[in-house]
Amino acid sequence: MSATRNGTHESSDVLSTRSLSEISEVETVRLSVDLVSASRKNLGLLRTVSESPWLHERATILEAIRRYDELWMPLISDLMEGSSPPMVLPPLDVEWVWFCHTLNPVSYRKYCENRFSKLIGKPAIFYKENEEYALMRCEELWMKRYPNESFENEVDINSSNMQDLHAAQDHEDLLNEVDKQRHVYSKFSWPYMSEIVYLIAARQRYKGFLYVLQRFADDCSSRLLPSLDILLMWVTHQSYPTVYAEDLKEMEGDMGKIVGLWETVKSNEVEETKKLWERAFDQPYVKAGGAIEFGGVASIVKPPVYWEVSDTDVNTKYKSLLPRFLLEVCVFVRLNSRMKTVQQERQHNFLRLQIVRCHRELKIDKPISSFSSDTWKKVAHLYCEFGTKGLMLEVRKHGGGCFKTSKLEDSKTFLWNDLLRAPSLTLETHLDDKQARAVASITPPAQAPYLLKCVPDKVTDDSGAMVSDVILRMNNYKPQEGRWLSRTILDHAGRECFVVRMRVAGGFWRRGGETPSAVKWEDRIIEIREGCWSYVAGSIGRAPEKIVGTATPREPPEHWQAAWCFSTGDELLISWESSTSMSDLNFCLRNQKSSESLVKLLKGKKMQYRARKITSKRKEHEKRENTEEIDEEDEDEEGFLTLVRFTEDNPIGRPTALLNWKLLIVELLPEEDAVFVLLLCISILRSISEMRKEDVGNLLIRRRLKEAKLGARDWGSVILHPSSFSSTISSPYLQPWYWNAKSVIAPDGGDTVTKQPAVSHSPVEGGDKLYKKGIMA
Repeated sequence: MSATRNGTHESSDVLSTRSLSEISEVETVRLSVDLVSASRKNLGLLRTVSESPWLHERATILEAIRRYDELWMPLISDLMEGSSPPMVLPPLDVEWVWFCHTLNPVSYRKYCENRFSKLIGKPAIFYKENEEYALMRCEELWMKRYPNESFENEVDINSSNMQDLHAAQDHEDLLNEVDKQRHVYSKFSWPYMSEIVYLIAARQRYKGFLYVLQRFADDCSSRLLPSLDILLMWVTHQSYPTVYAEDLKEMEGDMGKIVGLWETVKSNEVEETKKLWERAFDQPYVKAGGAIEFGGVASIVKPPVYWEVSDTDVNTKYKSLLPRFLLEVCVFVRLNSRMKTVQQERQHNFLRLQIVRCHRELKIDKPISSFSSDTWKKVAHLYCEFGTKGLMLEVRKHGGGCFKTSKLEDSKTFLWNDLLRAPSLTLETHLDDKQARAVASITPPAQAPYLLKCVPDKVTDDSGAMVSDVILRMNNYKPQEGRWLSRTILDHAGRECFVVRMRVAGGFWRRGGETPSAVKWEDRIIEIREGCWSYVAGSIGRAPEKIVGTATPREPPEHWQAAWCFSTGDELLISWESSTSMSDLNFCLRNQKSSESLVKLLKGKKMQYRARKITSKRKEHEKRENTEEIDEEDEDEEGFLTLVRFTEDNPIGRPTALLNWKLLIVELLPEEDAVFVLLLCISILRSISEMRKEDVGNLLIRRRLKEAKLGARDWGSVILHPSSFSSTISSPYLQPWYWNAKSVIAPDGGDTVTKQPAVSHSPVEGGDKLYKKGIMA
């Protein structure tokens, strides 16, 4: 297969081998339900249940079970015509109990046959309009049959009485099923899982899994373990009981050889599954988005990034801010059997993995001798931005002499666009004159959090033009009025997307005279302009005209030391007890325009951002991972704050942004407003600079510092999965930025915090006293 990029022809040299797509319907199970559409619907249900805390209250669950058992099942049983379920859907609480019950096919069948003498099926309703109609139709039938029973679950969640106790005893089995599935969404909550191409690939692998079970059932010495993508399809298949029973009636005895959703897994079961899969398809069993998990919530391995489903992106209104997309990548290598004859000859060869575009410093090297002809071995497990284009595998030979050089022997490329079109999102290629084979797999790209950082820039005047002789000449030597500290906001790819300006002085400047005068604290407003600089000569330019956000300092109320009013309608209050410590800082956010949601700023890296490097120190604290005091002092010193939004539907709170006001770097979910988070960052830094009477975050730098060369080590472009960490790969640029923020944000490898750049400023910009007066005098 070949690919075209930038008008050139690049060959991937992809092998044409037997794939899962070549399995015929005769060879494997015929699936009678559209598992792609059905799994998307189930993912929506699971997410809704996960985000509805009231559905997990004991009183609610008991009432839902009663309604399911006494009302819903008799109703749908009477509505069934033969074996076809009616096109109606129950209310959410009943649908959740029904879903949980079907995941135990043996128990569900026994329940149905004992009560109704037939198996009750579920209607295949996958489109939103049809779902709404089916729900309304159900409500009509429900109210007609049960006029004294509410269609919605209206139980008092605070109630607890003997009736609940009896209900729990009467429906103990159902209660256990619902309780067991409470955290099922945590397994399937990855953003890429609802993408059609992922689900199509997962359905094909599920058919392959059933094919392996059919073909090797008698040879299995242990149970088979479904990977995550196959598990999603299996769970979805089970949730349609009549279809599941009919499709697998000839395999009913073999289905007990599959490890269940929450069952404990033994290592021999993992190895057995991998071995039989490789025997059937000569492909690695594990793939991107198809990891093997060992059962239980505690064993779920989260990626080293906070990457969740976001229904909306409120930042599409900012045309200069481009979304960021991530995909998961797995690479496996296997030697050909005849490689043993030339092992000695190629013992100095090694495999190098690099990225096609971005992060040129990334080089993951593995010796060829570490691979085997007996099984596939994982080379790398990565999370890459879609803009990296693809990955390159190079076979290199160590050079002789005293220099650490290597000679390129072979090179192959996997492009993301090629992989997205491939069956099961997987491609294979030959390496090193067909002495080895490599397989790469990916997940579809899914939108990831935005990454933004502020970098210093030149001082500007009231109009937004940089204060410079160049601008002065262009304006026919008309004096430039006002002084504003300026910062440029760069996104994950180093693109300019906003310009931040902070007013510090009024008055005029012209060549050879008139020094501007500092303005009062309450006049030192902050504004954010959308877009990039309009450069007129080298690095001299004008800020974009469109203002998208402002922050105005005001007189703080009693017990608070600083207050800011944002154009978003939010108000930020800051208090501190000591000017020498930042551990006693307190923040309050309130919105004058909306009372629907509550927003809080929590000090440190909290909730989903608490993920840390796997170190001995972390292991000591894992048992206390919910304790807020862990590393709190260290986190506060680093300037980290977690923005959490609370709603009526989510009283626990959802973290939507992580910001470091000291380094002026932020990460935010698409559902969080980028301008609001940036205003928070700048306002906090300016207030704390006032408190400390010092330049805490290098606000006084008035020159663009030297940045790392674009494409050399782009932060966030490639992140290693913890399984790929090694002592030889310790770059902070291959880890989440907040694990080592100082190194990531440092310009040209320096440290912005400990090394204050020695920069001299021209009289044009004014001395430091001008900017300190009224704020740090």
